[in-house]
This record gives sequence, structure tokens and C-alpha cells, in this order.
Amino acid sequence: MKVDYIIVGLGLAGLAFAEQLREHGKTFVVFEDNSQTSSNVAGGMYNPVILKRFTPVWNAVSQLELAMPFYKKIEEKFESQYDYPIEIYRSFKSIEEQNNWFATCDHPALSEFMIPKVIPNENEAVNAPFGFGKLQHTGRIYTKKLLNDYKAFLRETNSIREISFDYDDLVFTDKIVKYQDITVSKIVFCEGFGLKQNPFFNYLPMQEAKGELITIKAPNLKIDYLLKSAVFVLPLGDDLYKVGATFNWKDKSLEPSEEGKNELVEKLKTVINVPYEIINQTAGIRPTVKDRRPLVGVHPQYKSLAILNGLGTRGVMIAPTAAKMLYEFLEENKEIDKEYCINRFEK
Repeated sequence: MKVDYIIVGLGLAGLAFAEQLREHGKTFVVFEDNSQTSSNVAGGMYNPVILKRFTPVWNAVSQLELAMPFYKKIEEKFESQYDYPIEIYRSFKSIEEQNNWFATCDHPALSEFMIPKVIPNENEAVNAPFGFGKLQHTGRIYTKKLLNDYKAFLRETNSIREISFDYDDLVFTDKIVKYQDITVSKIVFCEGFGLKQNPFFNYLPMQEAKGELITIKAPNLKIDYLLKSAVFVLPLGDDLYKVGATFNWKDKSLEPSEEGKNELVEKLKTVINVPYEIINQTAGIRPTVKDRRPLVGVHPQYKSLAILNGLGTRGVMIAPTAAKMLYEFLEENKEIDKEYCINRFEK
């Protein structure tokens, strides 16, 4: 069997690169063993503002300009909805935070998104005595459904093998790579936290942060916006809300923990004051990099091996841009932006 590419991993990075290949008529096979769950459990929010400090997210506006048409095109292809626009209400903790919000509203990259006024809290179920800052043109990509639908599409086209990739089975020649029964020009690794087991790219400084979320049923909460306070509270419909997220730099397991649940419950006490029931709890390992930038590029020795990884907490925004950048480098010899390129971590 001969194809142009092998993609290892089908999270947001793998999906975005597969779309680049499909749009350019390239053949490929995806290897996916379901060992990494960060994309499936992600909140999936797109938002250009760092809500802790009211500062712009790195390259957010240009990333959104590419990302939103990208997801729209997939929605049209599969005749399904993945993009759910929703406003964000950031709960203020003090008058000082209100003032900081107004100061940031004039930022040229953010003025389109930030509403320059304090929104009073009129919901007794929510603790927000200083009101809210409101963000518009934000939303959520339903990543789990998107990835499940895309995987089904790959099954229909015989473009996926749902087994683990064995690095020991790679055989390199001058211009091609052989992997078991497949002859391929290039392999792109989109493995998330699985990078740690990749002998070709495990020198890169991946930092793994476990994140946990709970889903609650709260019939008396009644909010139709994403509430950001000590935790985020995202309405899912039918009185269900996703609450998150934790950051644990020590626990590398994929299993939900009692510690994670207790942390979310304690923080949620400061945000809402109505009864609720915990319906579900999920966990995943975020693939983040020490400088909070993606990992895009080719191996310094094996030029047929490439990487697309390290998307961190904003994968829905970064993935389409990073995938396009890698494709244009591999196929059109265009330079990768230095902030994305793995050359910044030369061995």
C-alpha cells in the first residue's frame, strides 16, 4: 500500500492536518489507538482574551480568522453542527478588576470582543456582587462530536487504522519510509501527551497538565452564557453544565480523581449557590510546552518525520493555523513561523 502521508493521532491536530491533506488531494492513513483524550474532554472554547489578566491571547485574531471558516466547512461537509456561539460573562472580583476591564476594552485586537460596560448580576443563583465583563463573538466547538464524526468518515474511506503505531517498524530509505505494509513519503506525529514515548521527538520540552471536568445538573441555575469565575460553568442544555477545569502537573493518569472532583466542588461553592447533582466526570492530559507555543516542524535528522503537537488549552483556535503552516512547509517549502517551529529547541 502506498500513500503520501501517515498521521499518528486523531485529536484536533491530527484532524486539522488530515483536512489539509484532503483538500489538496493527498492520500493518507491515520493511526489512532484512543490513548490520548485531551481533545475529547476539552471545553473547546474559542476566546481571544486571557480572562485572568484581560490580555490578548497570542495570535488569537489571526487564528480565529482561519479557524472559524475551517469548522464551518466541516459542518457543511458532515451536515452537522460543531460550532456553538455563546457569550462569556467574566465575574469581577473587585472595583479594580472592573477598571482593568475598561482599560483593556480599547485594545485594537480586543475592542470587537469586549463590551465596555459592567453587566449587573440579576441571577440570585450566581455569586457576582461586582457584576460581569461580557465577551461577544466567542463560542464552543463540540470537539467530542467533531472527532467522533471525523473518525466515522475515515472508517468509511478506509483511511484509519485503530491500533497503536510501532516506531520500531519504521524503515528509512533515501526518499521514502516503509512502515509495515505501507510505503509513505512523510509521517506526521500528532500524539499529544504520547510524544513522551516517541523516540524521535521526545527531546522536545513537553509539559503535561492533567485537566478534569465535571458535568452537573442544576435546574435552578438558569444561565445561557459561559460563566467564568473561580471555575468556568458552561451550559449544555437541559439544565446540564460542564464545570472546569483543574490543572495538575503531577498526576499523569487518565482516570478522573477524587482530588480533582473535590477541587472543582470547592471552587464551585464560591460561584453558584443552588443545589446540583454531579452527572459525570472526565479527565485528560493537556500537551503543553514550556513557552506556551505549539510544536511544528520536521526532525533534524529524519526529514520525512514531522510533528504537530503542543496545542495546549487553546487547540480549537491554534490547530487550523498550525496544520496549514506545516503543510505549506512540507509541500511548498514555506517557512514555519519561528514561534511555532521546533527549531527553537534544537538538540
